[in-house]
Amino acid sequence: MSKAFLAIPIAIGIIAGLFLAFYPESENESKLLTKSNLIENGSPILGNSGAPITILEWGDYQCTYCYRFHQNTLDTINQDFIETGKVKLVFKDFPLNGPDSLLAAEASYCAEDQGKYWEYHDELYKNWGGERTGWITRVALDKFAQNVNLELEEFNNCLDEKKYQNRVIAIHEFGKEIGIDATPSFLVFNDEKIIKIRGNQPLEVFLKTIDDL
Repeated sequence: MSKAFLAIPIAIGIIAGLFLAFYPESENESKLLTKSNLIENGSPILGNSGAPITILEWGDYQCTYCYRFHQNTLDTINQDFIETGKVKLVFKDFPLNGPDSLLAAEASYCAEDQGKYWEYHDELYKNWGGERTGWITRVALDKFAQNVNLELEEFNNCLDEKKYQNRVIAIHEFGKEIGIDATPSFLVFNDEKIIKIRGNQPLEVFLKTIDDL
């Protein structure tokens, strides 16, 4: 085997080591970081609910690196691990970029009321327009709703009533309690341990993490 091939796994190990942390890091986090706390109140599970490994993504719909993760890395993870039943994905909102991010998160749960959370979630990232550029408006959210065939009156009533505002705020607060401070951040876990990935890291980091679990 050539030295070049030997260097590849070593390099991946070094990269992964820079961005991975084992949880919990404090006694308070230990009490909060139960499997049920991590999964409940987030998105519907993407994949087989019985999959042994869970990826919990903390994201913001305006976040540049969240967008890049969804446009690139997630496709491979979905095809190779989620669709094959090895991994499931849960998304939780961490709206760092202000009221527009909060509104987009609320809209995703209004779409969930009609059974189309993931379709709407993907539509938001498909139409991503940058951070704090004003692309998230009620008109735009309605257009995205039409694109995924939501019933508009029900969708708008949900937003007008701010039906899910408290839910999004509570998810955000829980994230801060367990040490989430950037988007995207990921907690990848099985029944024995939790590994944290901070930022949109190369695919190899996720592959190594899944392999470690």
